[in-house]
Amino acid sequence: MAVIQFLCAKIGLVSGMGLAGVLRSHYPRKILYPAVVGLVIANTLNAGADLGAIAAALNLLVPIPTTWLIIPVALLIVVVQIWGSYRLISRVFKVLALTLFAYIGAAFLAHPPWPTVLRATFIPHFSLDNRYLVTLVAILGTTISPYLFFWEASQEVEEEIKLGRKTLRQRRGATYAELKAAAWDTNIGMFFCNLVFYFVILASAATLHSAGKTDIRTAAEAAQALRPLAGNAAYLLFALGLIGSGFLAVPVLTGSSAYAVAETFGWECSLDHKPREARQFYTVIAASTLVGILLNFTGINPIAALFWTAVINGLMSPPLLVIIMMVTNNRRVMGNKINNWIENVLGGLAALLMFTAALGMVLTWR
Repeated sequence: MAVIQFLCAKIGLVSGMGLAGVLRSHYPRKILYPAVVGLVIANTLNAGADLGAIAAALNLLVPIPTTWLIIPVALLIVVVQIWGSYRLISRVFKVLALTLFAYIGAAFLAHPPWPTVLRATFIPHFSLDNRYLVTLVAILGTTISPYLFFWEASQEVEEEIKLGRKTLRQRRGATYAELKAAAWDTNIGMFFCNLVFYFVILASAATLHSAGKTDIRTAAEAAQALRPLAGNAAYLLFALGLIGSGFLAVPVLTGSSAYAVAETFGWECSLDHKPREARQFYTVIAASTLVGILLNFTGINPIAALFWTAVINGLMSPPLLVIIMMVTNNRRVMGNKINNWIENVLGGLAALLMFTAALGMVLTWR
């Protein structure tokens, strides 16, 4: 996960463009269009499910029906994206990221059997059962996700613009010091990401799974099941974590779609632009959010939607990983900053892992 995100960051730093912009400039449209279409569909479904999850978590704290909360939540997110500056949005993201540590607290409050936890952490269970493989693909799709590939490269471009490098010529190229800083940034970020993810799994296993509650259909149902199992504190921490992660995820999902679509058609795209300066870019954000809202009124199970969009991401990621490896080894794009052998080995292993999991899921499907 760390090496793939770093390679995406390197694409943005060296080329001065997002991933879709690089594909548009250097590769055939038959590679670009399927990648962007698949990304937009998966992101929109995921954003819709996350909006439902935020509303359900807020419903745990305030006695307002979930369906009444979805539209105000979505409008708040869109308003901040369209009228807030990139600096404001990045600061909001940094604050929201702190809410994810609520999951760590929830896991400790659940009082899991630590000897069993440690043993299972270092001696993992593996199975060729289809349900196991589908879940593995979903976990990989949740972490090594297509939307993060596009978002990472585009955010490096945004950081360059923030430094005053407004034109492509000013942004093109990167020093080894800049790449080293990006590597540290990515590695630290991915460490904390996986740390939180570990405790999300642990908290779920120690409470819901150990009590046999394996068919949770809504966020509210999950939190209500947690209350008698882990107490009010874990219940509130779960709600806080869900709200924070949702408010982080939705703008990233709709934003990465907007970056990809705008770069595909050569439109202006930056969260620092005013609405009149990047009308098409913000239209994609608004349209993606609107479709996400509507999905919540179709009777779709939000928890199932989150799970299956993760599976879709897991199936989309392997071919995109191959594309990323092609780009980062292309001297026309990267100059003398092409991958070293370590990056190629680790990136290749990531692609192989995801291809193998996806193939196993398909072969055992029934």
